[in-house]
Amino acid sequence: MYSFDSHIRYSECDANGNLSILGLVNYLQDCSTFHSETLGIGLEHSRANHYAWLLSAWQIQIERRPRFTDPITVSTWCPALNRTMAERNFSITAPDGTPYVKADSIWFVYDPEAQGPIRVPQSQQVYLTDDPRIDLPKTKRRIHVEGPFVEAKPVTVTEQHLDTNFHMNNAYYIQIALDALHQVEGIETLPHRILVQYKTMALLGDTMTPHVHHDPKDDDARVVDLVNGSGEANAVVRFEGLAGPEADR
Repeated sequence: MYSFDSHIRYSECDANGNLSILGLVNYLQDCSTFHSETLGIGLEHSRANHYAWLLSAWQIQIERRPRFTDPITVSTWCPALNRTMAERNFSITAPDGTPYVKADSIWFVYDPEAQGPIRVPQSQQVYLTDDPRIDLPKTKRRIHVEGPFVEAKPVTVTEQHLDTNFHMNNAYYIQIALDALHQVEGIETLPHRILVQYKTMALLGDTMTPHVHHDPKDDDARVVDLVNGSGEANAVVRFEGLAGPEADR
């Protein structure tokens, strides 16, 4: 397990002084990249060996959010890794171990030159740990989308959205979906659980239109389909537990 300590910065807060969803997801991503660097297989290693880890799916469960200046510990570990995929767990806790966030994720290795997935290099076996899997349901690789939807305003990918792989940072898909939910339905409470399926990379200049679906089987859930100009989904984001009080999230 790899961990680092931090305090919630003002730049990471929302208007209420809580850690924002964008800031929360970035903490998880930062933890994974810090972990890679400490193992000597970070950005420079991946560039030199023509591979990149790409995120396939998220499951993020928010118990409550830390506030401005609160101390936190962010941790990550890899309980499962095979020839094609890896599972990476995360947690954000208070110093006494009280949980703020639990998360699970599924990753695959991508060859930027061949522009396709490849087998996990042997060098990546160093990630594998004996730490037990986090106490969450198994993350689903696909999110079901059904029923009518309301269309939100289109969003164009700009340079500020890009990461080192030159596609939109994974955290922004979630933020765009959340903004669309607020825009279409005026829902101000934040979800207890966020599920994401990443499908197609969004590149500089691409435009995606959020389609907000009301889950017919769960009144407290919404699915946001981020559809590109070709009619394909860049990502599908599911929000669950929207009825809970904001203070609990």
